[in-house]
Amino acid sequence: MGGVLPGIVDAHLHQWNPRRTPSSSDILTRGLHFVTDLGRHVVPRVTGRGEPEFLLNPSALLRAYEPRDYLADAARVLPVTGARIDTVVCVESLSLSGRDASPAAETGYTASLPFGLGSAPRLGAIVAAADPRADDLGDRLDAHAAASELLRGVRWCAARHPDPGVRDFAADDGVLSSAEFLTGFESIARRGLVFEVMCYSHQLYDVVILAREFPDTTIVVEHMGIPVGAFGPVGARTGATAANRADILRLWRERIVTLATYPNVVVKLSGLALPVLGYGKARWGNIGGRETLAEMVGPLVDHLAGQFGPERLVFGSDFPVDKPNATLDDLVGALSDVLDKRGSYWLKRVFADNARAVYGIDAPDGPRAGDVETA
Repeated sequence: MGGVLPGIVDAHLHQWNPRRTPSSSDILTRGLHFVTDLGRHVVPRVTGRGEPEFLLNPSALLRAYEPRDYLADAARVLPVTGARIDTVVCVESLSLSGRDASPAAETGYTASLPFGLGSAPRLGAIVAAADPRADDLGDRLDAHAAASELLRGVRWCAARHPDPGVRDFAADDGVLSSAEFLTGFESIARRGLVFEVMCYSHQLYDVVILAREFPDTTIVVEHMGIPVGAFGPVGARTGATAANRADILRLWRERIVTLATYPNVVVKLSGLALPVLGYGKARWGNIGGRETLAEMVGPLVDHLAGQFGPERLVFGSDFPVDKPNATLDDLVGALSDVLDKRGSYWLKRVFADNARAVYGIDAPDGPRAGDVETA
């Protein structure tokens, strides 16, 4: 892949450092080695109900994951694929420097990280968390933008599942299509920001409504639309039988076909190793490697490719969330194996050019320290 693609854009990276924040006595995080606002914000979202289904090892969220940590994981990509990760897009990264932190604390924290130094990839764009229903959404968006000129979009986690054993991120059903959400969304559209959404596959028709109402706003659907239980049992009953899994995939395919008719929708090939897809429940390594991962996600990626074409798919690692199930080089390698049969144009678009277009990222000026030329 190196001869075709000198640099990869990872369009879905999370960063955090709980050690930067003061401790708290929040009951949800009591008894941990250190307790921070990161714990207050993140732990309730990935532990408790459905925790093993969404994150195999939630304790990882209580350890720092910043550019140095990511670089250690990304260093394995170049020897395996022949291409290095040159640029990242940070999505909902968290510093949370206190309960009363300004809404732009997240963006300020991300912009302060030492990306672009030495062999570390550069920071190409920031996508911050924001709830379109917030009364002060406009002020919050302006504060994020003032914190960094790299702000390119906002993200909202709308994922909610009828299975009581699958993790919910939103408190209510139908949020994306609600009048309150659509009214607030005007603030995002007016500012020309990208909107990213994490939802489960049965919610994709709500994204259709959003795409239809705001045709000039780019909407990025994360993690392939998350067909929960497509590969195996999760939760209390989802994906428990072969017939059930076939039905999950059938309905996901139908919704993807409809979604693809809206040219302002982009799908992110991220979350490829999410446990909630049904890989298994061991704390580490349920997939087993690059070949198995390619075999599992290949039919999903092929369906998305057939509907969205080469210009509306972007790669994202979803690290470190996916890390317990797959190494970064396995993620990149498996996806490149699936796409390779489509030719070099597809590889360039999915792994770099599409992300640069979606997030307004300039091409790198040239090689930096740590770059390695490949044939």
